[in-house]
Amino acid sequence: MTDDLDALRAALKAAPAPDLEAKAAALRLAMENFDKVQGSLDPMRLPLDRPQGAGFLTKVRMMLKPLTTRPILTATTSAAALLMGVVLVLPLTKAPLPMPKPLGSITAAAPETKPQPALTAEATAKTKAVPTLPTQQPRPKPRPMLPSPSESAATAMSDKAAAMQAAQDMALAAPAAPPPLTEAARSAPSAKMSANGLIAQKPMPMAQVQTNTEAYANAPQNPVHVTSDEPVSTFSTDIDTAAYSVVRSSLNAGQMPPADAVRVEEMVNYFPYDLPQPKADAPFQPSVSVMQTPWNPNSRLVTIALQGRSVTERPPMNLVFLIDTSGSMEEPNKLPLLKQSLALMLPNLQPQDKVAIVTYAGSAGEVLAPTPASDRATILNALDNLSAGGSTAGAEGLTLAYQVADQMAEKGRVSRVLLATDGDFNVGIDNPDDLKTFIAQKRDSGTYLSVLGFGRGNLDDATMQALAQNGNGTASYIDTLSEAQKVLGDQLTGALFSIANDVKIQVEWNPAQVAEYRLIGYETRALRREDFNNDKVDAGDIGAGLQVTALYEVTAPGSPAILNDALRYAPAPETTSPHELGYLRLRYKEPGQTTSKLIETPITPDVPATSEARFAAAIAGFGQLLEHSTYLGTWGYDQAIALAIAAKGADPYGYRAEAVTLMRLAQSLSR
Repeated sequence: MTDDLDALRAALKAAPAPDLEAKAAALRLAMENFDKVQGSLDPMRLPLDRPQGAGFLTKVRMMLKPLTTRPILTATTSAAALLMGVVLVLPLTKAPLPMPKPLGSITAAAPETKPQPALTAEATAKTKAVPTLPTQQPRPKPRPMLPSPSESAATAMSDKAAAMQAAQDMALAAPAAPPPLTEAARSAPSAKMSANGLIAQKPMPMAQVQTNTEAYANAPQNPVHVTSDEPVSTFSTDIDTAAYSVVRSSLNAGQMPPADAVRVEEMVNYFPYDLPQPKADAPFQPSVSVMQTPWNPNSRLVTIALQGRSVTERPPMNLVFLIDTSGSMEEPNKLPLLKQSLALMLPNLQPQDKVAIVTYAGSAGEVLAPTPASDRATILNALDNLSAGGSTAGAEGLTLAYQVADQMAEKGRVSRVLLATDGDFNVGIDNPDDLKTFIAQKRDSGTYLSVLGFGRGNLDDATMQALAQNGNGTASYIDTLSEAQKVLGDQLTGALFSIANDVKIQVEWNPAQVAEYRLIGYETRALRREDFNNDKVDAGDIGAGLQVTALYEVTAPGSPAILNDALRYAPAPETTSPHELGYLRLRYKEPGQTTSKLIETPITPDVPATSEARFAAAIAGFGQLLEHSTYLGTWGYDQAIALAIAAKGADPYGYRAEAVTLMRLAQSLSR
């Protein structure tokens, strides 16, 4: 063995000296081969093995192959170095960076590269151990190249060194790599592992348009009735104003309101009217007037109005604010406006009143125990801390609110739950019929319910109406802070304190004077004839100082406005009061009583209409235009606007001027 090593050592010492010319020739041959195969990272996909067709890339490759000048060599080598630098940096960062373009997109002569396999756990661990490049460091000097007697070889080697130096400069100028992703972040649905082991960021989702899920409680327009067939009309009072605010919200947004959202009686009753005050201790005073129908000169318009008694003193109140804090309340015109609205309400409460706050989202909770209304700082602080999120456990919230109201109950105090919501009840009881039963049971125990609606898009008007009507309360829609001032400031006492319960209206029309009649609005408040005398049938309430207005369009016998043909065998109408158009009956209960009282008065044609009745007629016509009534003929917005302006009268708060503006908006939008 030793002899063999000695022989090898001797042979090496006897080797001839290096031949510089052979070395230079070998280097030139190496450079030529480099030019042929440069950029190929896969020996199985060498350019020479590719199909030699007449494709575009093949021709470009053939064109560039003979070019060995310094610019071409520098560009291709720089591109290869740049790709190597990107490939080295990206696995280190493991951040959701954009994928680099393949080398073929930089130079047409470069072949395609296969995607890198996904990093294994072992490879990932090794990659994390590699330190990242500092953001700033001195530029290293280029290493000296091997000497070559050939000028062309020396030039090529210097170009390669310049290319490597440029790539290194770019790597040094790149920002520092972010820290590696955690396992939780790597497994999150927003990031997915791509085929080459890099983290590809999930594209940002496009903004989704909210689906309109609004639902309105309404019914088809009241038809024309033949007096000889149906002489009696019965309905419940309604002092809600939500429909007018919804109409205003739509028009101010540049859209015509949905026809189902229009309830004409709520539009008419939105406005305060100058009506005769009740006499003595009566809870309200009825008044009747007759005028020619603005949209039909061959019929007459009968206006029936009730003026509630104003009060200077009321008993102390227990108020439970039931506030919807679900995710749907996040918009500016919902929870933020709700907070501002309730803050406006506090100064109008009496010091002896008490306030509690219950919220509901995924679950319900009491966020403010019963607190004197005089402690505004505590109440406002509780309101300010509210935020939106979660689902809508409306039924659970209602249950808790009534429990809190029961705990606050004391003799001589009035209890009321004030629900503030967009009406989106999607957890628990969500059927209006079930809600009616639930609220009616609580109403009989002495706790009433009023509803404040906020926001658009998923406004569940049907549910809100079911709650308010069966809770002996009112339904209002708050679209602006000015509306909050009207409902919770100017009319707060009337909204919270009732002077008459279960108020019903019944009119018996005289067939000798009225051949046909039509009640305008109140479609959702219709009652059967026998319900009028049944004290177990619930009806609307009248709040302190508030009013109720209803309009009938009536047609006299023989008028060209009659829509129904006379029956061949119908007997001639008989009457004991030939000059009466009809007879008005009213039933109501004193608060806390179970037996109703009756008020009766004839309807005669000799009471002229006031400007208040004419303005109410203009609003009734406006509402019918919005719901596309078939009873208006050629009467349109121009006539409604002219009538409203002529009958505007005193308008201290600007409500009537605003109505004219809305009419003009509707006229423009309808075109």
